[in-house]
Amino acid sequence: MTASHRVTIPEPIIAAIGAGRFRHVPNVVVLLVLLASAWLLPADGAAQEEGQAGAVVVVPITGVIDLGLAPFLGRALDEATAQGAAAVLLEIDTPGGRLDAVLQMRDALLDSPVPTIAYVNRTAFSAGALIAIACEEIYMPPGAVIGAATPVDGAGETASEKVVSAVRTVFKTTAEARGRDPLVAEAMVDPTVVIDGLDDGDELLTLTTSEAVQWGYADGVAATRAEALAMAGLAGAPVVTVEPSLAEQAVRFVTDPVISSLLIILALLLIIGDFFVEGFGVAGAAGIAVLGLFFWGHLLAGLAGWEDVALVGLGLLLIAAELLVVPGFGVTGILGLAALGGGLALALLGREIQTPEMITQAALTAAVSLLIVVIGIVAILALLPRSRRLNALVLQPAGNAAAARPASRGAGWGWLRWFGEAATRPASPSQPRLERRIEPAPTPPVSTPGTQPAGETMVGARGVTVTDLRPSGAAEIAGRRVDVVSAGDYIPAGATIEVVTDERYRRIVRRVAAS
Repeated sequence: MTASHRVTIPEPIIAAIGAGRFRHVPNVVVLLVLLASAWLLPADGAAQEEGQAGAVVVVPITGVIDLGLAPFLGRALDEATAQGAAAVLLEIDTPGGRLDAVLQMRDALLDSPVPTIAYVNRTAFSAGALIAIACEEIYMPPGAVIGAATPVDGAGETASEKVVSAVRTVFKTTAEARGRDPLVAEAMVDPTVVIDGLDDGDELLTLTTSEAVQWGYADGVAATRAEALAMAGLAGAPVVTVEPSLAEQAVRFVTDPVISSLLIILALLLIIGDFFVEGFGVAGAAGIAVLGLFFWGHLLAGLAGWEDVALVGLGLLLIAAELLVVPGFGVTGILGLAALGGGLALALLGREIQTPEMITQAALTAAVSLLIVVIGIVAILALLPRSRRLNALVLQPAGNAAAARPASRGAGWGWLRWFGEAATRPASPSQPRLERRIEPAPTPPVSTPGTQPAGETMVGARGVTVTDLRPSGAAEIAGRRVDVVSAGDYIPAGATIEVVTDERYRRIVRRVAAS
């Protein structure tokens, strides 16, 4: 029989509903909580104990082995132990997968007090071979194969000699723990291993069903899973098949390298991009949610740690300080990018084993993601002020909102609107052509050109902004170019400003009407 997912609502939630504690909560929120409880939480212990006590728990290990399978197998073994299952049978059909994931699975199998059985149906290559060897018994149908376990890097090439040696030792110790010939396991990893009568050392060892039985890597030939259970002395035991929960499926999805990169890029674009608009709103909150989803999946998969989360948070705070407080782009921003990239790289790197290839791949993924984010931010700054529909998101001059508003619908010549031009169509006979001329703000007279004398202050001095202040930028005051910061509002280039605070290293200005 196959275990179905039971819709189970935890007792504390039922008690809270009965006491009326959710009467002020919108119904849709309560519904979402109930759905999450039904799908993400396991069924109640009594029902599971009734379904798995004395039964054989079947765990499918199919497809590429990723970090989402490790917690799934660990949960299945823990539940089987707690509920007194007769055995756990792994039905294996995989080409292999991640080394760090299979090491977690191997440790869980060796530590499990419940008898473990591997049924290779029909391939157990690479990481799948280690999972099978870690089980107490192995059964294979005719035509099945097991072996070919040399580790490879991200480019598909054989890993470094150091990594091969480490994996070879892992295979050897696992075979020894299960009473199998360790030399055969080593030959699956290292093509130089020679076994008389089996492997001449020219290529990786891959065992057929008959060879596996002959060399002790299969306890019998079973055409079906039922025959394998009968050979293991479990013919009359009930069978319960477990499947990954919704949360475990989500972990597999989130930890995929491509999806991880996309989540990083999207989260950082939303968070950092929101710094350039008025306040911290929906975009920033959505970015934090996406970043939380990324770390949630990697924390459950055993990749990330809380130190990685803290490092990424510190990086975002430093970048925010650089954009909103400190003028220009200097040490604070560089440190923020370094902390952000370091935290993301650590979150992408496995904790069980770290090879030079894995470190390089994690660092490259983080660097490319940050580069795409920087390009995206530049595009946002270039396009948002010129877009009619998105223009309201950008800080505009407080006293010149009408001038900053883009032309009404139909007033521009298509793509020219993206360049901020007020290109107008020829006026119709019934509608006179309107033209708008913006006179440059006159430069006020300055008192003492040149450098500022020691002991004097620029408070009260007026000048003209050379660049946009968002809020930092440059202005021309007293005949020289100085770095300034606006008092809070966005100030465009060419506007007249007045210095309200002069701290030597930082001058705060506000916009004033041209004299």
